[in-house]
Amino acid sequence: MTSFVLPHEVHGDGAHKVFAVHGWFADRSAYAAVLPDLDRTSFGYALVDLRGYGEARDATGAYTTAEAAVDLVELADRLGWERFSVIGHSMGGAVAQRLLAVAPHRVRRIAGVSPVPASGMPLAGEQAALFADAAHRAENRRAIIDVTTGGRRPAAWLDRMVARSLERSDPKAFRAWLDSWAGEDFSADVVGSEVPALAVAGALDPALSPEVMRQTWMSWYPRARLAVLDAAGHYAMDETPLELIRTVEDFLRADAADAPDPATGAREDEPA
Repeated sequence: MTSFVLPHEVHGDGAHKVFAVHGWFADRSAYAAVLPDLDRTSFGYALVDLRGYGEARDATGAYTTAEAAVDLVELADRLGWERFSVIGHSMGGAVAQRLLAVAPHRVRRIAGVSPVPASGMPLAGEQAALFADAAHRAENRRAIIDVTTGGRRPAAWLDRMVARSLERSDPKAFRAWLDSWAGEDFSADVVGSEVPALAVAGALDPALSPEVMRQTWMSWYPRARLAVLDAAGHYAMDETPLELIRTVEDFLRADAADAPDPATGAREDEPA
């Protein structure tokens, strides 16, 4: 893996530093809907473009979650961030968990928004073909977004999400990333991590559902929490931005004892 500076933009100058990592379908613009209402006094957010996306669309690499975790650590060094938290959406949630193996002493907290489990998401048959062919077929991308948001979102929004995805991702990188986030199982490297970990699941998402989070995230991490957003599917940043901000920022503010968060508009399942 070669050294690479992830393209990024920083918002806020708070003492608590936070990386925001996008998912498979978008670059850092995935967080556009939440940007206006972030707490920039308490937190300093760095939104990044992973290799193959956005300003890094033409960047070469292995396009793996392990490589991305190393890239984030190198960026943290350049930014002068000794310790930091990480928010990761979907595939970005797998990247966040990789950091628990790559640099656990530097990670303050992780928050996964519909995060892909560290065990991956094995695909087979028609589902495997649907995802693999999404690299070159817009209709496949649209179908995936529609299904994972419960079939409830406007056609114009689906079309806009697909258009952004096609514009801001490289097809070859997009396909390669699939093999990493879906096919790799690194759970043995992170199970038992004491880093506080929040999983935010959308009730309308049948793929990375609250139940999937209970079977993975909640059973792996001793200091895990689960927040369920009733009105969201897989794309909470777009579907329920204010509820997502409140849920995640309350978690980031929580002290070392991981005290219960105030009411956030989300249903929470406490660890057993």
